[in-house]
Amino acid sequence: MELKDSHNLIINNVRRFIELTDLEKHRFISLLKEITIKRKNFLLQEGDVAKYEYFITKGCLKNYTLDESGTQHISMFGIENYWTTDMASFISNEPSRFFIEALEDTELLAISRTNYELLFKEIPKFERFYRILYQRSLMSYIRRTNHGISLTAEERYFRFKEQYPQIINRIKQKDLAAYIGVTPEFMSMIKSKIKKKSET
Repeated sequence: MELKDSHNLIINNVRRFIELTDLEKHRFISLLKEITIKRKNFLLQEGDVAKYEYFITKGCLKNYTLDESGTQHISMFGIENYWTTDMASFISNEPSRFFIEALEDTELLAISRTNYELLFKEIPKFERFYRILYQRSLMSYIRRTNHGISLTAEERYFRFKEQYPQIINRIKQKDLAAYIGVTPEFMSMIKSKIKKKSET
Protein backbone atom coordinates (compact mmCIF):
# COMPACT_ATOMS: atom_id res chain seq x y z
CA MET A 1 0.00 0.00 0.00
CA GLU A 2 1.40 3.40 -1.03
CA LEU A 3 1.46 5.96 1.75
CA LYS A 4 -0.05 9.44 1.41
CA ASP A 5 2.12 12.53 1.90
CA SER A 6 0.50 13.05 5.31
CA HIS A 7 1.38 9.49 6.29
CA ASN A 8 4.98 9.94 5.18
CA LEU A 9 5.16 13.12 7.26
CA ILE A 10 4.12 11.35 10.47
CA ILE A 11 6.35 8.33 9.73
CA ASN A 12 9.34 10.64 9.28
CA ASN A 13 8.45 12.34 12.55
CA VAL A 14 8.41 8.99 14.34
CA ARG A 15 11.69 7.95 12.70
CA ARG A 16 13.48 10.72 14.61
CA PHE A 17 13.49 8.38 17.60
CA ILE A 18 12.62 4.84 16.45
CA GLU A 19 12.88 2.76 13.27
CA LEU A 20 9.82 0.94 11.94
CA THR A 21 9.47 -2.03 9.62
CA ASP A 22 7.09 -1.66 6.68
CA LEU A 23 4.58 -3.84 8.51
CA GLU A 24 4.81 -1.62 11.61
CA LYS A 25 4.40 1.53 9.53
CA HIS A 26 1.21 0.28 7.96
CA ARG A 27 -0.17 -0.94 11.28
CA PHE A 28 0.52 2.45 12.85
CA ILE A 29 -1.18 4.27 9.97
CA SER A 30 -4.20 1.97 10.28
CA LEU A 31 -4.71 3.17 13.86
CA LEU A 32 -4.93 6.84 12.85
CA LYS A 33 -7.99 8.85 11.94
CA GLU A 34 -7.92 11.70 9.41
CA ILE A 35 -9.54 14.90 10.68
CA THR A 36 -10.04 18.30 9.05
CA ILE A 37 -11.06 21.44 10.90
CA LYS A 38 -11.95 24.86 9.55
CA ARG A 39 -10.37 28.08 10.75
CA LYS A 40 -11.86 29.41 14.02
CA ASN A 41 -13.31 26.00 14.93
CA PHE A 42 -12.24 23.96 17.94
CA LEU A 43 -10.60 20.56 18.37
CA LEU A 44 -11.08 20.84 22.12
CA GLN A 45 -12.91 23.18 24.48
CA GLU A 46 -12.73 23.66 28.23
CA GLY A 47 -14.80 20.97 29.95
CA ASP A 48 -14.36 18.44 27.13
CA VAL A 49 -12.32 15.29 27.61
CA ALA A 50 -9.40 15.05 25.16
CA LYS A 51 -10.20 11.86 23.23
CA TYR A 52 -7.34 12.08 20.73
CA GLU A 53 -3.72 13.01 20.38
CA TYR A 54 -3.22 14.95 17.16
CA PHE A 55 -0.44 15.23 14.60
CA ILE A 56 -0.73 18.29 12.35
CA THR A 57 -0.16 17.64 8.66
CA LYS A 58 -1.37 21.03 7.43
CA GLY A 59 -2.44 24.24 9.14
CA CYS A 60 -1.95 26.08 12.41
CA LEU A 61 -3.53 25.72 15.88
CA LYS A 62 -3.29 27.46 19.23
CA ASN A 63 -3.71 25.94 22.70
CA TYR A 64 -4.92 28.30 25.41
CA THR A 65 -6.79 28.80 28.67
CA LEU A 66 -9.13 31.62 29.66
CA ASP A 67 -8.86 33.49 32.95
CA GLU A 68 -11.84 34.87 34.89
CA SER A 69 -11.87 38.04 32.81
CA GLY A 70 -11.95 36.06 29.55
CA THR A 71 -8.35 36.86 28.62
CA GLN A 72 -6.56 34.20 26.61
CA HIS A 73 -3.28 32.72 27.86
CA ILE A 74 -1.71 30.84 24.94
CA SER A 75 0.55 27.94 25.92
CA MET A 76 1.58 26.82 22.43
CA PHE A 77 1.10 27.13 18.70
CA GLY A 78 1.18 24.06 16.49
CA ILE A 79 1.93 23.84 12.77
CA GLU A 80 2.87 21.07 10.35
CA ASN A 81 4.90 18.27 11.95
CA TYR A 82 3.78 19.19 15.50
CA TRP A 83 1.87 17.02 17.98
CA THR A 84 -0.85 18.52 20.16
CA THR A 85 -3.56 17.69 22.70
CA ASP A 86 -4.23 18.31 26.37
CA MET A 87 -2.09 15.40 27.54
CA ALA A 88 -3.36 15.52 31.14
CA SER A 89 -6.96 15.14 29.95
CA PHE A 90 -6.02 12.53 27.33
CA ILE A 91 -4.25 10.32 29.87
CA SER A 92 -6.56 10.84 32.87
CA ASN A 93 -9.87 10.97 30.97
CA GLU A 94 -10.74 14.08 33.00
CA PRO A 95 -12.22 17.34 31.63
CA SER A 96 -9.75 19.74 30.07
CA ARG A 97 -9.09 23.35 31.01
CA PHE A 98 -7.78 24.06 27.51
CA PHE A 99 -9.11 25.23 24.19
CA ILE A 100 -7.46 24.08 20.96
CA GLU A 101 -8.54 26.37 18.14
CA ALA A 102 -7.66 26.38 14.45
CA LEU A 103 -5.98 29.58 13.23
CA GLU A 104 -6.03 28.20 9.67
CA ASP A 105 -7.93 25.42 7.93
CA THR A 106 -6.11 22.43 9.41
CA GLU A 107 -5.63 18.75 8.60
CA LEU A 108 -4.61 16.23 11.26
CA LEU A 109 -3.95 12.58 11.96
CA ALA A 110 -5.46 11.57 15.28
CA ILE A 111 -4.95 8.57 17.54
CA SER A 112 -7.61 7.68 20.09
CA ARG A 113 -6.82 6.58 23.64
CA THR A 114 -7.90 3.01 22.79
CA ASN A 115 -5.65 2.84 19.73
CA TYR A 116 -2.84 4.53 21.64
CA GLU A 117 -2.86 1.67 24.17
CA LEU A 118 -3.20 -0.89 21.37
CA LEU A 119 -0.17 0.64 19.63
CA PHE A 120 1.98 0.15 22.74
CA LYS A 121 0.79 -3.44 23.06
CA GLU A 122 1.41 -4.37 19.42
CA ILE A 123 4.54 -2.26 18.76
CA PRO A 124 6.24 -1.71 22.15
CA LYS A 125 8.99 0.50 20.67
CA PHE A 126 6.37 3.27 20.42
CA GLU A 127 6.64 3.63 24.19
CA ARG A 128 10.18 4.91 23.58
CA PHE A 129 8.96 7.32 20.91
CA TYR A 130 6.29 8.86 23.11
CA ARG A 131 8.57 8.92 26.16
CA ILE A 132 11.13 11.02 24.26
CA LEU A 133 8.37 13.19 22.76
CA TYR A 134 6.91 13.93 26.20
CA GLN A 135 10.32 14.51 27.76
CA ARG A 136 11.07 17.12 25.12
CA SER A 137 7.66 18.69 25.63
CA LEU A 138 8.28 18.88 29.38
CA MET A 139 11.71 20.46 28.87
CA SER A 140 10.16 23.03 26.53
CA TYR A 141 7.48 23.82 29.13
CA ILE A 142 10.07 24.24 31.91
CA ARG A 143 12.22 26.47 29.69
CA ARG A 144 9.21 28.59 28.76
CA THR A 145 8.21 28.94 32.42
CA ASN A 146 11.73 30.03 33.34
CA HIS A 147 11.77 32.54 30.49
CA GLY A 148 8.49 33.98 31.77
CA ILE A 149 10.19 34.67 35.09
CA SER A 150 13.68 35.69 34.00
CA LEU A 151 13.26 37.48 30.64
CA THR A 152 11.68 40.81 29.80
CA ALA A 153 8.74 40.91 27.39
CA GLU A 154 11.05 42.21 24.66
CA GLU A 155 13.48 39.35 25.27
CA ARG A 156 10.61 36.85 25.16
CA TYR A 157 9.53 38.30 21.81
CA PHE A 158 13.03 37.96 20.37
CA ARG A 159 13.31 34.42 21.74
CA PHE A 160 10.05 33.46 20.03
CA LYS A 161 11.19 34.98 16.71
CA GLU A 162 14.46 33.10 16.99
CA GLN A 163 12.96 29.73 17.95
CA TYR A 164 9.85 29.76 15.76
CA PRO A 165 10.55 31.76 12.57
CA GLN A 166 8.18 29.43 10.67
CA ILE A 167 5.28 30.40 12.97
CA ILE A 168 5.61 34.13 13.62
CA ASN A 169 4.30 35.23 10.20
CA ARG A 170 1.27 32.93 10.48
CA ILE A 171 -0.21 34.30 13.71
CA LYS A 172 -1.91 37.57 14.64
CA GLN A 173 -0.21 40.11 16.87
CA LYS A 174 -2.87 39.67 19.56
CA ASP A 175 -2.12 35.93 19.69
CA LEU A 176 1.60 36.55 19.90
CA ALA A 177 0.93 38.98 22.74
CA ALA A 178 -1.17 36.37 24.56
CA TYR A 179 1.68 33.86 24.20
CA ILE A 180 4.36 36.25 25.43
CA GLY A 181 2.14 37.42 28.27
CA VAL A 182 1.50 41.08 27.40
CA THR A 183 -1.41 43.11 26.08
CA PRO A 184 -1.70 43.71 22.31
CA GLU A 185 -1.03 47.40 23.00
CA PHE A 186 2.22 46.59 24.80
CA MET A 187 3.14 44.24 21.96
CA SER A 188 2.72 47.15 19.53
CA MET A 189 5.01 49.26 21.72
CA ILE A 190 7.67 46.54 21.69
CA LYS A 191 7.58 46.22 17.91
CA SER A 192 7.62 50.01 17.47
CA LYS A 193 10.62 50.30 19.78
CA ILE A 194 12.47 47.55 17.87
CA LYS A 195 11.66 49.23 14.55
CA LYS A 196 13.03 52.58 15.76
CA LYS A 197 16.23 50.88 16.96
CA SER A 198 16.74 49.26 13.55
CA GLU A 199 16.31 52.62 11.79
CA THR A 200 18.98 54.39 13.85
